[in-house]
Amino acid sequence: MNDPEVVFSFVDGIARITLNRPQRLNSLNDGMHEAIAAAIASVEHDPALRVLVLSGIGRAFCAGQDQTDRVPVADGEQRDLGASLEKYYKPLVLRLRALPVPVVCALNGLAAGVGSTLALACDIVIATKSAYFLQGFTKLGLLPDAGATQFLPQLIGPARAIGLSMLNDKLSAEQAAEWGLIWRCVDDAAFEEETQKIIDQLACSATKALGLSKLAIYAAAGNSLEQQLELEQKLQRALGYSDDYKEGVAAFREKRAPVFVGR
Repeated sequence: MNDPEVVFSFVDGIARITLNRPQRLNSLNDGMHEAIAAAIASVEHDPALRVLVLSGIGRAFCAGQDQTDRVPVADGEQRDLGASLEKYYKPLVLRLRALPVPVVCALNGLAAGVGSTLALACDIVIATKSAYFLQGFTKLGLLPDAGATQFLPQLIGPARAIGLSMLNDKLSAEQAAEWGLIWRCVDDAAFEEETQKIIDQLACSATKALGLSKLAIYAAAGNSLEQQLELEQKLQRALGYSDDYKEGVAAFREKRAPVFVGR
């Protein structure tokens, strides 16, 4: 039996979705989209979920949409590219952002086209020094999509976003970290160890606090200051009733490390 193109595991609160199509640089096809959607659906409402990790096998994280996987259109016909965005990419990005736990992208290599957008849809991106980003959309006569036209200018400003989109320069992981596009860039040899440290830290943290912090930070771009203050008030009230808050206060008073249970 051939290895699955998407490998999924869920152990000790840590869900891992690994793109496993290295011969095509983990470029996405319809079957992979369906497998990813099924994996997320299996854990997104599970109270045991503490972290979701997205990564790739081989020398690429994801080279974007597999253009060769699509059935050629007949002469005189046109392809509706918006249909693929509506069916697969829009739901995927929205589900990643809506997950009430941290989503970590372990960026092991190239992130190109919509593969770059997929990485940026995650909450924390840690990359190898050999990894790089490449937009590449305009080389096909397209624009950056799946949320790229929002993520890029929000993270690095419109001037850099436009430059990357129009000129299609490679952006090294080191430069991406310096610009604030990703959280951290580490030596390739230390990548697995450093990534696991972040995953373990998040998995042992107060899950509700992490999830609501994520919710509030992403909501800020569309809120006035007054609206954001009201949102913080609402969310902080909810956290004040949580078991993890009680544990955090008790641990602080007792001068010990807290043991959070994610509730």
